[in-house]
Amino acid sequence: MSDVDSRRSTARHTHVPAPDRRQPVSTYRLQLGPQFTCDQAVAILPYLKTLGITDVYCSPILQAAPGSTHGYDVVDHTKVSHAIGGREAFQRLADAAHASGMGVVVDIVPNHMAVPTPLYLNRALWSVLRDGADSPYANWFDIDLDEAADGLMMPVLGDRIGTVLAKGQITVETMVVPGFEDLGEQPVVRYFEHVFPVRAQTESLPLADLLERQYYRLAYWRVAEEELNYRRFFDVDTLAAIRTEDADVFNSSHALLLELFDTGYIDAFRIDHPDGLSDPREYLARLYEATGGAWVVAEKITEGDEELPADWRCCGTTGYDAAWRIGSLLTDPVGVNRLTALYVELSEATDSYPTLEAGAKAQILSTSLHAEMERLTSVLAQICHADVRLRDHTGRSIHDALGALIISMDRYRAYVVPREKPSASAENAIREAADRATKFLSPDRCESLEVVVDILLGREVGSAGRTYEEARAEAIIRFQQVCGAVMAKGVEDTAFYRYTALTSATEVGGDPMRASLTPDDVVAWTGRTGAQWPSTMTCLTTHDTKRGEDTRAAISVLSEWAQEWRSLLTDLRARHAAARPAELDGQIENLMWQTITGTWTDRGPIELDRLLNYLRKAAREQKSWTNWTSPDEAAESALFGYARSVLGDPESLSDLTAWHERTARSRRAVTLAQKTIALTLLGVADSYQGEEVIQNSLVDPDNRRPVDFDRIATMLTALDNRGSLPGDASLDQEKLWITSRILRLRRERPLSFVSTRSGFAPLPVTTSHAVAFTRTFDGVPSVVTVAQRLPRALADSGGFGRHTVVLPEGHWQDVLTGHEFSGGPIEISSLLEYLPVAVLARDSKELPNA
Repeated sequence: MSDVDSRRSTARHTHVPAPDRRQPVSTYRLQLGPQFTCDQAVAILPYLKTLGITDVYCSPILQAAPGSTHGYDVVDHTKVSHAIGGREAFQRLADAAHASGMGVVVDIVPNHMAVPTPLYLNRALWSVLRDGADSPYANWFDIDLDEAADGLMMPVLGDRIGTVLAKGQITVETMVVPGFEDLGEQPVVRYFEHVFPVRAQTESLPLADLLERQYYRLAYWRVAEEELNYRRFFDVDTLAAIRTEDADVFNSSHALLLELFDTGYIDAFRIDHPDGLSDPREYLARLYEATGGAWVVAEKITEGDEELPADWRCCGTTGYDAAWRIGSLLTDPVGVNRLTALYVELSEATDSYPTLEAGAKAQILSTSLHAEMERLTSVLAQICHADVRLRDHTGRSIHDALGALIISMDRYRAYVVPREKPSASAENAIREAADRATKFLSPDRCESLEVVVDILLGREVGSAGRTYEEARAEAIIRFQQVCGAVMAKGVEDTAFYRYTALTSATEVGGDPMRASLTPDDVVAWTGRTGAQWPSTMTCLTTHDTKRGEDTRAAISVLSEWAQEWRSLLTDLRARHAAARPAELDGQIENLMWQTITGTWTDRGPIELDRLLNYLRKAAREQKSWTNWTSPDEAAESALFGYARSVLGDPESLSDLTAWHERTARSRRAVTLAQKTIALTLLGVADSYQGEEVIQNSLVDPDNRRPVDFDRIATMLTALDNRGSLPGDASLDQEKLWITSRILRLRRERPLSFVSTRSGFAPLPVTTSHAVAFTRTFDGVPSVVTVAQRLPRALADSGGFGRHTVVLPEGHWQDVLTGHEFSGGPIEISSLLEYLPVAVLARDSKELPNA
């Protein structure tokens, strides 16, 4: 779309906020919780304003389960979490933000609620389990309340129910249930800390008979994997999906948030995991109407060249698509190949990544998501059995065909809506997956696969006139929901912990098979995305990333020093051979070494307890030799002993410190380049709390550690008072300086970065060791970014020499150094003399009127 066409379409562009709604320019993510309340957030607002932030971006604010530090386990949609201060505290935060000229963005969790302990903390679920179909919340949860059904499975027992009953561990008591005080004392079923309601007129029955009559089924926790009968968030038993597609459920679960929006306390929303919803497009359209076109971004993970569906009424994604491309732009392709060879040697893993991924997804389907797989198979088998023309496709055949299809899907889901003709992209996604699936299947199973695909695409197959049956609609929806869960658990939470060739590439939204991209790759994607989604979000770190941005940068530097890394690792492994467990998995060992160097700081190694906690999580997520449900604690302890031996050895500490110093220039260049590009490339720039200075964060909960805002604010004040970077500036100071100067520039020139009047264009450079582009305003270059890439190879070649970048015409000033330049060819070495990045602002007098 041209700049002229973009301006003409402003009024009808569905991917920007409505004209009277707030448009964030930069957001700052705050992880609210008992560890960081709304009132504590108020205290840092002056710092955020000074930093240049335009909008405060809050983690979920609704009442979460006890002890929650993240807020995604909502138990009550009618209250703001008491742990963050309650409604009054949130309103104080919003009022203070608005008084400072900043907006407020809030994270919505539309897909699920917590199944808490004790259960009565979730009033809706308690009501359903007590009253069944008579509950006002009967339509909230994706469950069967039929009298003949077993009831909603509650897999909380530590042993099989017969054993638990024999031990007398389940009792019936009376109590005043918190939240239901007006009902007085009520009978309840108790199992240790678990409390469940008792269905009316069953309280006098013998215990076994009483349990049989409830709308729930108490079960051994291991049974959940095979027989769980409610839809979950991925494979988390304590998060039950809700039916937000029901208008009443949407209205009730969003009432408080929309009230806070309508009364001016909330300005915009981020949507958690829309792929778990029955119909993400319908949900976003409903939210668009309810908010009058607020700025809304969706946590949608696109895979490869997949694009966000154009018919979604939102402003874009939360930025994983940008984070992957920025990181890969700064990764050396030659080094990736060398590190892959080292990984194969160390791990003795000979499977290609696609084969490894398929195996991980198959494992997830047969274990933690087995119940979801069986439920979907049952729906499809019933469809076939009810149609004489399809009856010979047996349940087993359908199961095999369906499993191969799900494993072969290369994305979270295809957006097929029942009773609608699927889009070309949706149909292609399923049909291409089916083509890949045939290699896993016999000819007989391939015939069943054809039937399954036709049903899932809403095509007429079997007897005429049965295309629009409810069961077929259910199959279409459940298939897509299962696909998303398998991608998340099979790829991000399994395969990414097994394929450890370069762990910075195994990131949410990333592609380890494309760990390195060219500037042309990134330019093409940015131009295409910016034209369609000018208000999308760009990020580097989130609460869900496997590693923080600086940790990823330090690990990606290994690609530039691959040969030297091999040599160092050989020495380190030889030194610690006696401590290395004989059966240690080579994939987790490779991850351990990369984690140690990726989290190394100028002060030394990561704290031992943080490293061990991370290794425990990584190993269990890997699911090869230990896991969450059956941990091999002896093998885990042996791994921990190996890590202790490394961090406790003075000679190894000295070698790793020397490595940290040797690669410092490369790490500095990558760290500052990725931050600069992320803040200027596209859309709304998001910063995760504390990442304006160097952080060595790992996956959650490590990335929710307290941030020393006083230290950072003091550092920024000192830099501002000085007016420039000191000659001996630390990397902390440089990153903070760059972040603050760019954020302030964005605030001064919002239309150059986030609007239908903003644009993007690459600039000519004469070397592959620099990337340069301009952000335009009404087609006129307004801001220029130049960043160094692959600094090790650049240094080996003698530096930039006479290589140039062509600046657009006009007068330019680098906001990072204050140096001035004129348009035309200019030597890159003069631009990047002091920093590996430059951000030039054109004289405002030369820009069109806003």
